[in-house]
Amino acid sequence: MSEPLFISSRDNAWLKALIKLSHGSTEYRKQHQVWAEGDHLVRAAKARGVRPQVAVFSEFFWPLAPVKYAQIATKNVVISDPLFDAISALESPAKMGFLFDLAAPPALQAGVASVVLDRLQDAGNVGAILRSAAAFGFKQIVALKGTAALWSPKVLRAGMGAHWGLQLIESAELESVQRLGVPLLVTSSHRGDFLHQSLAKRELPMPCAWALGHEGQGVSAALESLASMHVRIAQPGGEESLNVATACAICLHASATAALT
Repeated sequence: MSEPLFISSRDNAWLKALIKLSHGSTEYRKQHQVWAEGDHLVRAAKARGVRPQVAVFSEFFWPLAPVKYAQIATKNVVISDPLFDAISALESPAKMGFLFDLAAPPALQAGVASVVLDRLQDAGNVGAILRSAAAFGFKQIVALKGTAALWSPKVLRAGMGAHWGLQLIESAELESVQRLGVPLLVTSSHRGDFLHQSLAKRELPMPCAWALGHEGQGVSAALESLASMHVRIAQPGGEESLNVATACAICLHASATAALT
C-alpha cells in the first residue's frame, strides 16, 4: 500500500474539483468521474467487479480505516477533517469516499427488460426506481431528456449501489424507445385492466419496458402513444395517486412474478 497524499489547503485545485463533483448534479459529465461517499456504495461496486480509482479519507478516520478500504483503490488521499466536511453532502459525513471513472455510455440493447424514465425530476424517486429495477431484473434504464442526472450524488445514494448492476442510458430521444423491441407498458388512473387482474390472467408480457413519467405531468402524450398496454394499480384505500417510485416497484414486481410463473 502506497503512502497517501495529504491535503490540508482549501486552495488545492484537486480538492476544489472534488467539492464541485460531490455537490453538482451534472458535474460528473464534465469530470468523467463519479463520487460515492461511504462504504456501502463501494462494496456494491466491488461486488460487481468495479474498482474505484481514488479513496478519500478524513484525517481522523485514516488511522482507523480498515485495511480493505485502504487497499481497494489505486491511490489514497487523506484530507483534513474540516475540508472533508466541506466535500460531504451528508448531514453526518461518512469520513470516507471514493472516486470512480465514469464508464463510456452504453449502447441501447433491444429485447431487454427495461425501464423508461420520462422527465422524472426527483433524485430520490429516480434512485429508488433504479434500486427496484435491479432487484426485479430490469437491467436497462432509458432516461429521456429532462430526467434527473442518473449519476448525480443524490441519485447514487438513493440507488444504494444498484447503478453498478444496470445499463444506464441518459439523455435519450423518443426514438430510442421505439428501438427497444419489447412491449411498452404505461400505468394509468383511468385506462386498462387492473395490474393484479392482468397478472392473474397472465397477460403481462416479459420482457417488456415500463414507462414512468414526470411526477406531476405523468408520461408525455408522445411516449404514451407508443404504449402496447395500459395498466391501473388498484388502490382500495382511496388515494388519488401513488408516488412514482412506489408505483414502479409494484409494476416491476408484478412483471418479475409473471416471469416466474
